Amino acid sequence: MSWTLTAADLPDLARGATLLGTGGGGDPYIGRMLVERVLGDRGITILDPDEIADDLFVIPTAQMGAPTVMIEKIPAGTEPTLALRTLEEHLGRTADATMPIECGGINSMIPLVVAAETGLPVVDADGMGRAFPELSMETFAVYGVHGSPLALAGERGERVIIDTGDDDRQMEWLARGITIRLGGVGHIAEYAMTGADVRRTAIPRTLSMALELGRAIRLARERKTSPFDAIAETLSTTLYSHLRELFVGKVSDVERRTTEGFAKGRAVISPLDPASGDTFELQFQNENLIALRNGACVAIVPDLICVVDEETAEPITTEGLRYGQRVRVLGISTPDMMRTPEALAAFGPGAFGLSEEFVPVEHVDRADVPA
Repeated sequence: MSWTLTAADLPDLARGATLLGTGGGGDPYIGRMLVERVLGDRGITILDPDEIADDLFVIPTAQMGAPTVMIEKIPAGTEPTLALRTLEEHLGRTADATMPIECGGINSMIPLVVAAETGLPVVDADGMGRAFPELSMETFAVYGVHGSPLALAGERGERVIIDTGDDDRQMEWLARGITIRLGGVGHIAEYAMTGADVRRTAIPRTLSMALELGRAIRLARERKTSPFDAIAETLSTTLYSHLRELFVGKVSDVERRTTEGFAKGRAVISPLDPASGDTFELQFQNENLIALRNGACVAIVPDLICVVDEETAEPITTEGLRYGQRVRVLGISTPDMMRTPEALAAFGPGAFGLSEEFVPVEHVDRADVPA
Protein backbone atom coordinates (compact mmCIF):
# COMPACT_ATOMS: atom_id res chain seq x y z
CA MET A 1 0.00 0.00 0.00
CA SER A 2 1.23 3.48 -0.85
CA TRP A 3 1.76 5.88 2.06
CA THR A 4 2.79 9.41 2.97
CA LEU A 5 6.16 10.27 4.51
CA THR A 6 6.42 13.42 6.63
CA ALA A 7 9.22 15.39 8.24
CA ALA A 8 8.52 13.59 11.53
CA ASP A 9 9.59 10.30 9.89
CA LEU A 10 12.99 11.56 8.75
CA PRO A 11 15.05 10.93 11.93
CA ASP A 12 13.93 7.29 12.06
CA LEU A 13 14.45 6.87 8.33
CA ALA A 14 17.96 8.33 8.57
CA ARG A 15 18.87 5.94 11.40
CA GLY A 16 17.57 2.87 9.57
CA ALA A 17 19.21 3.95 6.31
CA THR A 18 22.55 4.35 8.08
CA LEU A 19 22.25 0.77 9.33
CA LEU A 20 21.42 -0.52 5.83
CA GLY A 21 24.28 1.56 4.41
CA THR A 22 26.74 -0.97 5.93
CA GLY A 23 29.10 1.84 6.86
CA GLY A 24 28.79 3.77 3.59
CA GLY A 25 26.30 5.49 1.37
CA GLY A 26 27.08 8.92 2.79
CA ASP A 27 25.81 10.59 5.94
CA PRO A 28 21.98 10.62 5.85
CA TYR A 29 21.90 13.38 8.49
CA ILE A 30 23.02 15.83 5.80
CA GLY A 31 20.36 14.48 3.46
CA ARG A 32 17.76 14.75 6.19
CA MET A 33 18.59 18.44 6.65
CA LEU A 34 18.25 19.01 2.90
CA VAL A 35 14.83 17.34 2.86
CA GLU A 36 13.58 19.24 5.92
CA ARG A 37 14.63 22.54 4.38
CA VAL A 38 12.28 22.14 1.40
CA LEU A 39 9.58 19.83 2.76
CA GLY A 40 8.11 21.90 5.57
CA ASP A 41 4.79 20.53 6.80
CA ARG A 42 3.95 18.82 3.51
CA GLY A 43 4.18 15.09 2.84
CA ILE A 44 5.82 12.94 0.17
CA THR A 45 3.86 10.16 -1.51
CA ILE A 46 5.69 6.82 -1.36
CA LEU A 47 4.46 4.36 -3.98
CA ASP A 48 4.31 0.63 -3.35
CA PRO A 49 6.06 -1.06 -6.31
CA ASP A 50 3.32 -3.67 -6.64
CA GLU A 51 0.73 -0.95 -7.24
CA ILE A 52 2.44 1.20 -9.88
CA ALA A 53 1.40 1.11 -13.53
CA ASP A 54 3.54 -0.84 -15.99
CA ASP A 55 4.15 2.31 -18.05
CA LEU A 56 5.02 4.61 -15.12
CA PHE A 57 8.26 6.39 -16.06
CA VAL A 58 10.71 6.34 -13.16
CA ILE A 59 14.04 8.21 -13.00
CA PRO A 60 16.16 7.33 -9.94
CA THR A 61 18.24 10.13 -8.41
CA ALA A 62 21.29 9.94 -6.16
CA GLN A 63 24.53 11.44 -4.90
CA MET A 64 27.92 9.93 -5.71
CA GLY A 65 31.38 10.44 -4.28
CA ALA A 66 33.54 9.58 -1.27
CA PRO A 67 31.70 9.78 2.09
CA THR A 68 34.76 11.42 3.65
CA VAL A 69 34.36 14.34 1.23
CA MET A 70 30.61 14.67 1.76
CA ILE A 71 30.91 15.55 5.44
CA GLU A 72 33.04 18.59 4.52
CA LYS A 73 31.55 19.56 1.15
CA ILE A 74 27.85 20.07 1.87
CA PRO A 75 25.63 20.05 -1.24
CA ALA A 76 23.80 23.18 -2.30
CA GLY A 77 20.65 21.06 -2.46
CA THR A 78 19.71 22.03 -6.01
CA GLU A 79 21.93 19.49 -7.76
CA PRO A 80 19.74 16.33 -7.76
CA THR A 81 16.71 18.06 -9.27
CA LEU A 82 18.99 19.68 -11.84
CA ALA A 83 20.30 16.23 -12.78
CA LEU A 84 16.72 14.94 -13.11
CA ARG A 85 15.66 17.86 -15.32
CA THR A 86 18.78 17.45 -17.44
CA LEU A 87 18.03 13.79 -18.09
CA GLU A 88 14.37 14.55 -18.82
CA GLU A 89 15.49 17.16 -21.37
CA HIS A 90 17.91 14.72 -22.95
CA LEU A 91 15.31 11.93 -23.16
CA GLY A 92 12.47 14.20 -24.22
CA ARG A 93 10.26 12.69 -21.53
CA THR A 94 9.09 13.80 -18.10
CA ALA A 95 9.46 11.54 -15.06
CA ASP A 96 6.32 10.30 -13.31
CA ALA A 97 8.29 9.34 -10.18
CA THR A 98 11.79 9.09 -8.77
CA MET A 99 13.41 6.30 -6.72
CA PRO A 100 16.61 5.59 -4.76
CA ILE A 101 19.43 3.66 -6.43
CA GLU A 102 20.40 2.45 -2.94
CA CYS A 103 18.46 2.38 0.30
CA GLY A 104 21.41 3.10 2.58
CA GLY A 105 22.95 6.35 3.72
CA ILE A 106 22.33 9.74 2.14
CA ASN A 107 20.93 8.13 -1.01
CA SER A 108 17.81 7.16 0.89
CA MET A 109 17.27 10.93 1.20
CA ILE A 110 18.29 12.40 -2.17
CA PRO A 111 15.11 11.22 -3.99
CA LEU A 112 13.11 12.78 -1.14
CA VAL A 113 14.83 16.12 -1.79
CA VAL A 114 13.77 15.82 -5.44
CA ALA A 115 10.23 14.84 -4.44
CA ALA A 116 9.93 17.74 -2.01
CA GLU A 117 11.08 20.20 -4.68
CA THR A 118 9.08 18.81 -7.61
CA GLY A 119 6.03 17.13 -6.08
CA LEU A 120 6.97 13.78 -7.65
CA PRO A 121 6.19 10.58 -5.74
CA VAL A 122 8.99 8.19 -4.71
CA VAL A 123 8.87 4.46 -5.45
CA ASP A 124 9.50 2.32 -2.36
CA ALA A 125 12.32 0.22 -3.85
CA ASP A 126 15.97 0.50 -4.87
CA GLY A 127 18.69 -1.24 -6.85
CA MET A 128 21.20 -2.24 -4.18
CA GLY A 129 19.25 -3.28 -1.09
CA ARG A 130 22.05 -1.66 0.90
CA ALA A 131 24.85 0.66 -0.28
CA PHE A 132 27.63 -0.18 -2.74
CA PRO A 133 30.44 2.12 -3.90
CA GLU A 134 29.98 1.88 -7.68
CA LEU A 135 27.09 2.88 -9.95
CA SER A 136 27.29 -0.36 -11.92
CA MET A 137 26.64 -2.42 -8.78
CA GLU A 138 22.86 -2.43 -9.20
CA THR A 139 20.25 -5.15 -9.39
CA PHE A 140 18.82 -2.94 -12.15
CA ALA A 141 21.90 -3.68 -14.29
CA VAL A 142 22.09 -7.34 -13.24
CA TYR A 143 18.55 -7.95 -14.50
CA GLY A 144 18.65 -5.93 -17.71
CA VAL A 145 18.12 -2.19 -17.10
CA HIS A 146 21.23 -0.13 -17.88
CA GLY A 147 22.31 3.15 -16.34
CA SER A 148 22.95 5.17 -19.51
CA PRO A 149 22.18 7.81 -20.37
CA LEU A 150 23.21 9.35 -17.06
CA ALA A 151 22.93 13.04 -16.16
CA LEU A 152 25.40 14.46 -13.64
CA ALA A 153 25.09 17.89 -12.01
CA GLY A 154 27.47 19.95 -9.87
CA GLU A 155 26.87 22.57 -7.20
CA ARG A 156 27.68 25.45 -9.57
CA GLY A 157 25.20 24.35 -12.20
CA GLU A 158 27.53 22.11 -14.19
CA ARG A 159 25.66 19.52 -16.28
CA VAL A 160 27.02 16.46 -18.06
CA ILE A 161 25.35 13.66 -20.02
CA ILE A 162 27.17 10.32 -20.17
CA ASP A 163 25.95 7.64 -22.56
CA THR A 164 27.92 4.39 -22.74
CA GLY A 165 25.10 2.19 -24.02
CA ASP A 166 24.94 -1.02 -22.03
CA ASP A 167 28.46 -0.67 -20.58
CA ASP A 168 27.65 0.28 -16.99
CA ARG A 169 31.23 -0.11 -15.77
CA GLN A 170 32.42 2.44 -18.33
CA MET A 171 29.57 4.73 -17.23
CA GLU A 172 30.77 4.42 -13.61
CA TRP A 173 34.38 5.12 -14.59
CA LEU A 174 33.55 8.27 -16.53
CA ALA A 175 31.09 9.58 -13.92
CA ARG A 176 33.63 8.93 -11.14
CA GLY A 177 36.28 10.92 -12.98
CA ILE A 178 33.95 13.88 -13.47
CA THR A 179 32.83 13.70 -9.83
CA ILE A 180 36.44 13.85 -8.66
CA ARG A 181 36.96 16.97 -10.76
CA LEU A 182 33.84 18.54 -9.28
CA GLY A 183 35.51 18.30 -5.89
CA GLY A 184 34.60 14.74 -4.95
CA VAL A 185 30.77 14.96 -4.91
CA GLY A 186 28.25 14.93 -7.76
CA HIS A 187 24.52 14.32 -8.14
CA ILE A 188 23.07 12.02 -10.75
CA ALA A 189 19.93 10.82 -12.49
CA GLU A 190 20.25 7.42 -14.17
CA TYR A 191 18.68 4.00 -14.75
CA ALA A 192 15.46 5.44 -16.21
CA MET A 193 12.90 2.64 -16.37
CA THR A 194 9.23 1.72 -16.47
CA GLY A 195 7.08 0.51 -13.61
CA ALA A 196 7.28 -2.99 -15.07
CA ASP A 197 11.08 -2.75 -14.98
CA VAL A 198 10.94 -1.68 -11.32
CA ARG A 199 9.01 -4.80 -10.33
CA ARG A 200 11.40 -7.02 -12.32
CA THR A 201 14.75 -5.55 -11.24
CA ALA A 202 14.38 -3.61 -7.97
CA ILE A 203 14.43 -4.73 -4.34
CA PRO A 204 10.99 -3.83 -2.98
CA ARG A 205 9.97 -1.76 0.05
CA THR A 206 13.44 -0.88 1.29
CA LEU A 207 12.48 2.68 2.24
CA SER A 208 9.71 1.23 4.41
CA MET A 209 12.18 -1.20 5.94
CA ALA A 210 14.70 1.56 6.74
CA LEU A 211 11.95 3.56 8.43
CA GLU A 212 10.78 0.54 10.44
CA LEU A 213 14.33 -0.29 11.53
CA GLY A 214 15.06 3.25 12.67
CA ARG A 215 11.76 3.43 14.53
CA ALA A 216 12.31 0.03 16.19
CA ILE A 217 15.73 1.11 17.49
CA ARG A 218 14.32 4.36 18.89
CA LEU A 219 11.32 2.74 20.54
CA ALA A 220 13.48 0.04 22.13
CA ARG A 221 15.67 2.71 23.69
CA GLU A 222 12.64 4.61 24.98
CA ARG A 223 11.22 1.41 26.50
CA LYS A 224 14.65 0.42 27.86
CA THR A 225 14.55 -2.89 26.01
CA SER A 226 17.23 -4.35 23.74
CA PRO A 227 17.56 -2.44 20.43
CA PHE A 228 19.39 -5.46 19.03
CA ASP A 229 16.38 -7.69 19.67
CA ALA A 230 14.27 -4.99 17.99
CA ILE A 231 16.48 -5.05 14.90
CA ALA A 232 16.31 -8.84 14.68
CA GLU A 233 12.54 -8.87 15.12
CA THR A 234 12.03 -6.18 12.48
CA LEU A 235 14.23 -7.98 9.95
CA SER A 236 12.69 -11.40 10.59
CA THR A 237 9.62 -10.69 8.44
CA THR A 238 11.57 -9.07 5.56
CA LEU A 239 13.78 -10.31 2.74
CA TYR A 240 16.70 -9.74 5.18
CA SER A 241 15.66 -12.38 7.67
CA HIS A 242 18.96 -13.50 9.21
CA LEU A 243 20.98 -11.47 11.71
CA ARG A 244 24.16 -12.63 13.42
CA GLU A 245 26.34 -10.82 15.95
CA LEU A 246 29.88 -11.05 14.61
CA PHE A 247 31.92 -9.33 17.34
CA VAL A 248 31.78 -6.99 20.32
CA GLY A 249 34.80 -4.85 21.13
CA LYS A 250 36.63 -1.54 21.04
CA VAL A 251 37.95 0.18 17.92
CA SER A 252 41.72 0.07 18.35
CA ASP A 253 42.97 1.16 14.93
CA VAL A 254 41.52 2.84 11.83
CA GLU A 255 43.37 3.26 8.55
CA ARG A 256 41.40 5.38 6.09
CA ARG A 257 42.31 7.23 2.91
CA THR A 258 40.35 9.00 0.18
CA THR A 259 41.58 7.79 -3.19
CA GLU A 260 40.14 7.39 -6.69
CA GLY A 261 36.86 8.86 -5.52
CA PHE A 262 36.37 6.35 -2.68
CA ALA A 263 37.06 6.09 1.04
CA LYS A 264 39.19 2.96 1.42
CA GLY A 265 40.73 1.39 4.48
CA ARG A 266 40.49 -1.03 7.38
CA ALA A 267 39.51 -0.99 11.02
CA VAL A 268 40.75 -3.23 13.82
CA ILE A 269 38.41 -3.99 16.71
CA SER A 270 39.92 -5.43 19.89
CA PRO A 271 37.98 -7.64 22.32
CA LEU A 272 36.69 -6.05 25.51
CA ASP A 273 38.48 -8.85 27.35
CA PRO A 274 42.11 -8.77 26.14
CA ALA A 275 42.68 -12.23 27.61
CA SER A 276 40.44 -13.75 24.93
CA GLY A 277 43.13 -13.25 22.30
CA ASP A 278 40.53 -12.65 19.57
CA THR A 279 41.32 -10.44 16.60
CA PHE A 280 38.77 -8.76 14.36
CA GLU A 281 39.28 -6.68 11.22
CA LEU A 282 37.00 -4.89 8.78
CA GLN A 283 38.04 -3.86 5.28
CA PHE A 284 36.01 -1.21 3.49
CA GLN A 285 35.59 0.73 0.25
CA ASN A 286 33.02 3.32 1.30
CA GLU A 287 31.07 0.33 2.69
CA ASN A 288 32.27 -2.56 4.85
CA LEU A 289 33.28 -5.37 2.48
CA ILE A 290 34.61 -8.19 4.64
CA ALA A 291 34.80 -9.08 8.32
CA LEU A 292 37.66 -11.29 9.52
CA ARG A 293 37.64 -12.89 12.96
CA ASN A 294 40.93 -14.50 13.93
CA GLY A 295 41.83 -14.34 10.24
CA ALA A 296 38.73 -16.22 9.06
CA CYS A 297 35.95 -14.62 7.03
CA VAL A 298 32.72 -14.40 9.03
CA ALA A 299 30.81 -12.09 6.63
CA ILE A 300 31.42 -10.74 3.14
CA VAL A 301 29.68 -8.72 0.42
CA PRO A 302 26.94 -8.64 -0.65
CA ASP A 303 25.73 -9.48 2.87
CA LEU A 304 25.53 -6.48 5.17
CA ILE A 305 28.29 -5.82 7.74
CA CYS A 306 27.04 -3.14 10.12
CA VAL A 307 28.97 -1.45 12.92
CA VAL A 308 26.78 -0.01 15.69
CA ASP A 309 27.26 1.45 19.14
CA GLU A 310 27.69 -1.36 21.67
CA GLU A 311 24.80 -0.18 23.87
CA THR A 312 22.45 2.01 21.83
CA ALA A 313 22.73 0.26 18.42
CA GLU A 314 23.24 3.67 16.77
CA PRO A 315 24.86 2.86 13.38
CA ILE A 316 28.40 4.09 12.72
CA THR A 317 29.65 4.90 9.21
CA THR A 318 33.16 4.10 7.99
CA GLU A 319 34.06 7.80 8.02
CA GLY A 320 32.72 7.97 11.59
CA LEU A 321 34.84 5.15 13.01
CA ARG A 322 37.10 6.45 15.78
CA TYR A 323 39.64 4.98 18.19
CA GLY A 324 38.06 3.92 21.46
CA GLN A 325 34.48 3.43 20.28
CA ARG A 326 32.80 0.41 21.86
CA VAL A 327 30.90 -1.34 19.11
CA ARG A 328 28.99 -4.39 18.00
CA VAL A 329 29.40 -5.72 14.48
CA LEU A 330 26.29 -7.27 12.96
CA GLY A 331 26.00 -9.47 9.88
CA ILE A 332 22.69 -9.34 8.00
CA SER A 333 21.64 -11.54 5.09
CA THR A 334 20.69 -10.03 1.75
CA PRO A 335 17.70 -11.01 -0.44
CA ASP A 336 18.00 -14.02 -2.72
CA MET A 337 18.05 -11.84 -5.86
CA MET A 338 21.33 -10.35 -4.61
CA ARG A 339 22.93 -13.79 -4.28
CA THR A 340 22.46 -15.22 -7.78
CA PRO A 341 25.58 -15.92 -9.88
CA GLU A 342 24.79 -12.86 -12.01
CA ALA A 343 24.44 -10.64 -8.95
CA LEU A 344 27.63 -11.95 -7.32
CA ALA A 345 29.51 -11.21 -10.55
CA ALA A 346 28.40 -7.58 -10.27
CA PHE A 347 28.87 -6.94 -6.56
CA GLY A 348 30.19 -10.08 -4.89
CA PRO A 349 33.70 -10.51 -3.44
CA GLY A 350 35.43 -10.78 -6.82
CA ALA A 351 34.09 -7.39 -7.90
CA PHE A 352 36.20 -5.85 -5.11
CA GLY A 353 39.31 -7.93 -5.72
CA LEU A 354 38.70 -10.14 -2.68
CA SER A 355 39.96 -13.71 -2.93
CA GLU A 356 37.42 -15.16 -0.49
CA GLU A 357 34.33 -16.90 -1.83
CA PHE A 358 30.86 -15.70 -0.89
CA VAL A 359 29.29 -17.70 1.92
CA PRO A 360 25.92 -16.50 3.24
CA VAL A 361 26.33 -15.05 6.72
CA GLU A 362 23.77 -17.47 8.14
CA HIS A 363 25.80 -20.42 6.82
CA VAL A 364 29.17 -19.47 8.29
CA ASP A 365 29.99 -22.24 10.73
CA ARG A 366 31.27 -20.78 13.96
CA ALA A 367 33.22 -23.98 14.53
CA ASP A 368 35.31 -23.12 11.47
CA VAL A 369 36.41 -19.79 12.96
CA PRO A 370 39.73 -20.20 14.80
CA ALA A 371 39.58 -19.47 18.53
